[in-house]
Amino acid sequence: MKVLSAEFVLSAKEPVHYPPAGLPEIAFAGRSNVGKSSLINTLLKRKGLARTSNTPGRTQEINFFSVNNRMYFIDLPGYGYAKVPEKMRKNWGPMIETYLSQRQTLRLVVLILDVRRDPSEEDRQLIGWLQFYRLPFFIVLTKIDKVSWNQLGLRQRQIGGGLGLSSATPLISFSAKTGEGKDLLWREISKAVAPV
Repeated sequence: MKVLSAEFVLSAKEPVHYPPAGLPEIAFAGRSNVGKSSLINTLLKRKGLARTSNTPGRTQEINFFSVNNRMYFIDLPGYGYAKVPEKMRKNWGPMIETYLSQRQTLRLVVLILDVRRDPSEEDRQLIGWLQFYRLPFFIVLTKIDKVSWNQLGLRQRQIGGGLGLSSATPLISFSAKTGEGKDLLWREISKAVAPV
């Protein structure tokens, strides 16, 4: 997909602050510091649109980005970072769950995992929750430039098998550094936002 325009719209914690429903939405979810913002920036060809940080837990609200005035990309707060204050951690779960369960224009969830790390309990819970509510999703393995080609194949099998995913659930390998996997990601996103 050709990205002609991409802009930050707003940050929100509650549905009352979301933009009006209408355009299809693609949500990006994953642990803190897994590469969500880098992935969004790479897809949109914008360096600092989604703020990246070496400090996990930086994204603390749901961020909405308009893409070509045709869809929204949603950057969800990362989960699983222990040094975030307890009160903040407790608020994140319900905030994310409320968005995912109530947003009628949500078309797809992109779950992001670091290829070098085994899926966490939070990752498994989110997958179970998405399956329970029949929300379409696929998994992106990020930071593939940090492992060898042989390791990548092994990690894909280990992660997919460990999560008990069927072959119908896409598992896409991605590198923000090289751009590998970007076209495949766009193909899946384009299918999700295509008119029914």
